Amino acid sequence: MFMVPGSNTVVRVNGSAVLSDDPDLVGRFEQKGRHPATVIVVRISEVYTQCARALIRAGLWARDDSAGLPTVGEIMSDVTEGDFDGVTYDADWAARASKTMW
Repeated sequence: MFMVPGSNTVVRVNGSAVLSDDPDLVGRFEQKGRHPATVIVVRISEVYTQCARALIRAGLWARDDSAGLPTVGEIMSDVTEGDFDGVTYDADWAARASKTMW
């Protein structure tokens, strides 16, 4: 599961993963002049979004690091090559969740 502080979007990914110390790959993850010794390379076979209600109820995130991340609607629109109306899905989410939260 991928979770980012500040975002109630949770993405479950099925697939496989390996550790890599490839210099070109490791070099892409520089933080404050430092690079990790290894990175995790995930080969995705399936992607699912999870219901955000539990995270919303828990108030799990105290800060927002979600800038630039795609929304569930954007992910679904991309996966379906535009057949899914992600803009409407995202716009309606708050109202939809508030009616079914408790």
